[in-house]
Amino acid sequence: MANHKSSLKRIRQTEVKTARNKYYHKTTRNAIKALRGTTDKKEAQTSLPKVVAMLDKLVKRNIIHKNKSANLKSSLTILVNNLA
Repeated sequence: MANHKSSLKRIRQTEVKTARNKYYHKTTRNAIKALRGTTDKKEAQTSLPKVVAMLDKLVKRNIIHKNKSANLKSSLTILVNNLA
């Protein structure tokens, strides 16, 4: 266990930030899963920009790497474009 007041505070802050980051990441993963599961092109085209914005926010908050975000956005865009 930590002995300094500053390290105790740092532990508390880390717990809060970890919980917040997990929430953002899980919400984005659920949105990606929903987008991949849709078969309606119009619905997919409306939800794609929202998912892309969520991914950009994860990159900005250093939750995921920018290359992972780019790969996900690319594959999702291809998927939406190939819907009939």
